[in-house]
Amino acid sequence: MKLTTSTSAMLRPTRSVAAVVAPNPMRCVARQRRSHATHSDPATGKTLSAARRSVTPFNDDGHVPWKQLSGKEKTARATQQTFNFCFVIAGVVLTGAVAYFMWTDVFDPDSKTAQFNRAFDRIKKDARCIEVLGDSKKMVAYGSNTNNHWRRARHIATTTERTDEHGNQHLVMSFHVDGPLRDGVAQFWTVKQVGHSDYEYRYLMVDVEGHERIYLEKTSSPKTSAKRQLSLFGVKW
Repeated sequence: MKLTTSTSAMLRPTRSVAAVVAPNPMRCVARQRRSHATHSDPATGKTLSAARRSVTPFNDDGHVPWKQLSGKEKTARATQQTFNFCFVIAGVVLTGAVAYFMWTDVFDPDSKTAQFNRAFDRIKKDARCIEVLGDSKKMVAYGSNTNNHWRRARHIATTTERTDEHGNQHLVMSFHVDGPLRDGVAQFWTVKQVGHSDYEYRYLMVDVEGHERIYLEKTSSPKTSAKRQLSLFGVKW
């Protein structure tokens, strides 16, 4: 006995029924993940987060709210923030110290480096120094002699700074000057008097062995140039 076409069609399952019977495996996995991600507190009825990693000073990224931290974790976060604050303060202090050093020793017009450069420029422009030492473009200046052949690694100059009883600032400096013909030693003495903004030369000279001393600047001290007045019983003579 053969079934009719309509009867066989009724016995054959349709695609819609098969889709309902065969669940989607991706949806099952998603439901399982959601079921394990959160759970409800029966006492409060609130949804709590899943178990998280304990907060320490080394792994705290600030994502966990302060209210959810335990006492130990709050101490860890406070320790981390204190360390970060101290680190920032140390960086600011170090930056300020470097800026102060760069200004006082390099960029300040009255710095030792600036005065050294001015004196060396005067020497390179002086015709007498060029005649004795050689081409000014090949001259080099440096401080005390060392065994290091890199002249930039040598000290700039030997300096002496002092303030006299009148408040005047004195700077005495000496350095080596090498030229293609001969080598010499330069010395200068500058004074910044009270109430003045610039240093003034007392002398600037270059000594070269076998040659007469070359004076680029030579002025007498105001104290030595002024005539002393003698007094007797309050009467000046």
